[in-house]
Amino acid sequence: MTKRTGINRRKVIKGASALLAMPALFKVTQASAQTPVFKVGYVSPQTGPLAGFAEADSYILGGVRKALAGVKSNGKALDIQIIAKDSQSSSNRAAEVATELIEKDKVNLLLATGAPDNTNPVADQAELSEVPCVTSISPWQPYFFGRNGDPAKGFKWTYHFFWGLEDVIANYLGVWKQAGLKPGKIGGLFPNDADGNAWGDKERGFAKPLAAAGYSIVDPGRYQVMNNDFTAQITAFKEAGCEIVTGNMIPPDFATFWSQAAQQGFKPKVVTIGKALLFPSVIGSLGDRGDGLTTEIWWSPSHPFTSSLTGESAKVIADGFTAASGKQWTQPIGFNHALFEVAADVIKRTADLSDSNAVLDAIVKTNVDTVVGPIAWKGQPVRNVVRTPLVGGQWQKINGRNELIITYNGEATQIPVGGKLKLIG
Repeated sequence: MTKRTGINRRKVIKGASALLAMPALFKVTQASAQTPVFKVGYVSPQTGPLAGFAEADSYILGGVRKALAGVKSNGKALDIQIIAKDSQSSSNRAAEVATELIEKDKVNLLLATGAPDNTNPVADQAELSEVPCVTSISPWQPYFFGRNGDPAKGFKWTYHFFWGLEDVIANYLGVWKQAGLKPGKIGGLFPNDADGNAWGDKERGFAKPLAAAGYSIVDPGRYQVMNNDFTAQITAFKEAGCEIVTGNMIPPDFATFWSQAAQQGFKPKVVTIGKALLFPSVIGSLGDRGDGLTTEIWWSPSHPFTSSLTGESAKVIADGFTAASGKQWTQPIGFNHALFEVAADVIKRTADLSDSNAVLDAIVKTNVDTVVGPIAWKGQPVRNVVRTPLVGGQWQKINGRNELIITYNGEATQIPVGGKLKLIG
């Protein structure tokens, strides 16, 4: 009997303790239920030929998640969740994961980065589903006109920040002038993809501005991505006496072209290529033939901008990546970080986070200084686009390591020059 009574008393004590704990547990649960959740979907090419654009994603997302933990919306706490998806460098896959984020994950805001092959299908899905979306790292013409955008109307749900072809052309012309070469025929390498078709377009691309500057493009036509034979292009450039080669290529295609150019005795004095020459790993793989190649520079540790989200300078962010990964900084770091700066700024100002129209209204009214420069959609060059500053530069081997040096800043004088241009070889 005593034993039974002891057991019963223990049960009573445990039951009483549980009852006493219930109000506190209820408060915690209730508080958690009242904390709004805001989901941000992020699509980038983490694998495949465009993977260089997302090389620093784990570093960026780690820092961003910590910074977002303290972000409030109109003074109220919230739980900001980032759901990242890999597009695998495929337009079709980018559209698929964007649809998953919209329909399955129920994201409140979509972000996308990494060339038109990635940004455009994500933005198209967002526009179709009426989900607010911000993208970057695609020249604005391939982004806007590649999606059949009408300058008179624009898009409703999708917004973009990056430079345009007018900016890259101006910088390339500045770099070529530094080379001291007289205007003449230039070899053009334009693939059959969104970027290549925009850069090679006779009306909106390189042809007219270069002609106005005294150059003419030798354009053998669009080649298929992942091409294994550039003999036709090299032959055309040699016959025309091209001293300069330009265009927009993915890294594997440029590596193939540059190797075959050497084999076939084609030795241009200046090679200025978009996309392919952005990454230290690509230049390193070219060996000594990577020294002297030129390209546009969208972001660097020298850029005089600071993150609105973390308060870190461009240099601090770049150095942080190097310290964490042991790798050299890459240009996409700044813009991928800036996407989340815009997202945080939008979240802070949105009147009702559960209302997609309110989120959209906050995007439209954005006016924030980021690590890539000021972002504010003011209708120029078109309603949905903000142009960011651009400079030009060259890969130079310094103390045994390839460094990307800013040599031309005529279009963005606030960004300092780091050295002088030299001819290849």
